[in-house]
Amino acid sequence: MWGYPLVILLVGGGLFFLISSGFTPFRFFFHAIDLVRGKYDNPDDPGDINHFEALSTALASTVGMGNISGVAVAIFMGGPGALFWMWMSAIVGMATKFFTCTLSIMYRGEDTQGKIQGGPMYVIREGLSSKWMPLAYLFAVAGLFGPLPIFQTNQLVQILRDFIYIPNGWVEADAAFTGNLITGIVLVALVSLVIFGGITKIGKVASKLVPSMVVIYFVSVLFILAVHIDDIPYYLGLIVTDAFTGKAVMGGAVGQLIIIGVQRAAFSNEAGIGTESLAHGASKTKEPVREGLVAMMEPAIDTLIVCTMTALAILVTGVWQTTEANGVTLTLNAFNEALPVWGTYLLLISVLTFSVSSMLSYSYYGSKCLGFLLGAERQHYYNYFYVLSIVFGAVASLDAVINLIDGMFALMAVPTMISALLLSPRVREASKDYFNRLKAGEFKEYKK
Repeated sequence: MWGYPLVILLVGGGLFFLISSGFTPFRFFFHAIDLVRGKYDNPDDPGDINHFEALSTALASTVGMGNISGVAVAIFMGGPGALFWMWMSAIVGMATKFFTCTLSIMYRGEDTQGKIQGGPMYVIREGLSSKWMPLAYLFAVAGLFGPLPIFQTNQLVQILRDFIYIPNGWVEADAAFTGNLITGIVLVALVSLVIFGGITKIGKVASKLVPSMVVIYFVSVLFILAVHIDDIPYYLGLIVTDAFTGKAVMGGAVGQLIIIGVQRAAFSNEAGIGTESLAHGASKTKEPVREGLVAMMEPAIDTLIVCTMTALAILVTGVWQTTEANGVTLTLNAFNEALPVWGTYLLLISVLTFSVSSMLSYSYYGSKCLGFLLGAERQHYYNYFYVLSIVFGAVASLDAVINLIDGMFALMAVPTMISALLLSPRVREASKDYFNRLKAGEFKEYKK
């Protein structure tokens, strides 16, 4: 499913959004920061969570294992050049998120309990004619599986098994399945404590977890880069040159390299996948454009900053050439090379917070999809399926987990991008109106 048609839909669609919007994501970036700071938050607006909590909820799922393991997988499969195409995907992804998340507020609909909801399936139902409804159902069905926390679980279990359990003699290498299973059960209990509280509780927990986990990870990676600061210019150049030669993948298959970069970027920042608009559709606002502006910051934070830092840490330490490791183990090797004593523990803290925060946010996405399919009164049943999948992720292979998630993300992207392209003229009209009112000073600032 991750062939050229889907890449063209995601990247080409994002490029169309970027140009047709007049590069709005870049021109109003500072206004987006004011929105996240709560400068214009009105507690009386409809919705469940404020702008910052919506951004944190979305980032809790995007700034996660895709930044630690996903980047490592990209370099393992495609070499340094894969990061360049992740950058390109993120730049156009900012425009994509602006459009999809503006639509998530513009076309919110009511569920069977009369509660306001957002997301691609509601955008299709409320904004397009009934002939497009099969796309809404396609998204909702794929959305039951795409947000499962199996990748996060798999990578967390991998680092615990390889660098904590086995070295300390807690489990034998040939009996690792038992350790994986026990870890999965413990994670089920931990995640259940939060996700059964709903989006309000998820948003509050995520808004506290995300800043702290990003700081810990940032400081660790910055130290690694400081140790190898002389090597950074060389590898930045290698990322660009390798992107057009594809030396590290399939004998120079640049097209395959582009697919790898776009695929891993989509897994990391989720631009165009649709999960982003599920989170932002719950935001407290009457101004759809505001949510689009807040959402567009995510690819910049997630891919252009966090993913780049991880990739450089892997490249400058040389572990991508000296080991056959993949996923989180490759990133861990980079940490241990620069931080021999503390590397394992610093990354373990980051992996734990990144994994758990992603698990908390993803549960909300799947439950909304089930609510759309079977009724809001039944959507809570999804949480039981969700937490049980944690056990599957703990014992399954990395390849099986990646294939399942990538496949479902591909299916989710199709209705998300098609509906956004069809409704893009309405986003441009709403944007023009909003920015004219902003320049006229019509918006009131709310003090907490």
